[in-house]
Amino acid sequence: MATKCVHKGCGKVFTDPDEPCVYHPGPPVFHEGQKGWNCCKPRVLTFEEFMEIPPCTTGKHSTVDDTPKPEKKAAPEVSAPAPAPVVPVESANPRVATHSPAIPPPSNAPTPVPEEPESDDPDLAIPENATCRRKGCNASYNPDVSREEEKCVFHPGVPVFHEGSKGWSCCKRRVLEFDAFLKIEGCTEKKKHLFVGKGKPAGEEKVDTVRNDFYQTATSVNVSLYLKKIDKDNAKVDFTTDTIALDLPTTDNKRYKDTYELFAPIDPEKSKFRVLGTKLELTLVKGDGTSWPVLKKDDRWTGERIQIGSAGRA
Repeated sequence: MATKCVHKGCGKVFTDPDEPCVYHPGPPVFHEGQKGWNCCKPRVLTFEEFMEIPPCTTGKHSTVDDTPKPEKKAAPEVSAPAPAPVVPVESANPRVATHSPAIPPPSNAPTPVPEEPESDDPDLAIPENATCRRKGCNASYNPDVSREEEKCVFHPGVPVFHEGSKGWSCCKRRVLEFDAFLKIEGCTEKKKHLFVGKGKPAGEEKVDTVRNDFYQTATSVNVSLYLKKIDKDNAKVDFTTDTIALDLPTTDNKRYKDTYELFAPIDPEKSKFRVLGTKLELTLVKGDGTSWPVLKKDDRWTGERIQIGSAGRA
């Protein structure tokens, strides 16, 4: 009898209990806007990127959710507050964030979410056990049911996580637990599920631009280039003192190629990259310790710097 695996990150319908299952054994972690899993290291900003973090553990399918619950910290004992110490103004030297011209603050703009097509391409075959791609539906493809009889109940909005509550922008219900959030029933109905979407264009599709974010330390510039499904085995990044040359094919027949002329020199021998499920991460080791206001020489300066550390005495 076919049964659906309840492991996080799997969700496949299976008949063989000994079939390998790739999943996340740990609970989800949401902290200060970042999203990830307790069992592995990738952290992302958007819900769509979070749902595409590749599972990190191989085991067997299960119908019992054995994901450990996040530990709840005991409430601290309340005692009478001690009087605040008086700190002379002239001796105070707090660690604060200071602002000065040059470096732009980190971008908090959300990653644009690509729109899903309205319907499946009738010329494309639907794989066995395919799952509906609309958010909140999770229906599995059943070849014995006519497509005309399908009803898809889903969320057309985006996830909303705010001060511990979780829900969807398209409806009012809010819950506290992530598992309960995944079970919030859809609020919009359409005829037919969306299993495969539209067909890919003939030939390789060129990607013109990708979004990037970066932050820096005294010795390195750490860059994220957001491109999904990068082909890890064929991705190439060539480092020189002043440039990085990118050749990033994806597993869905796309390719991003570009050469960045960097703001300042780097050490190409020590610089490195790694491919994650939704992005490419670059560690550029600074060649001269310069603070970078922008990543590329031709990027526009915004005229503000955020520096974290110990402020000087006034």
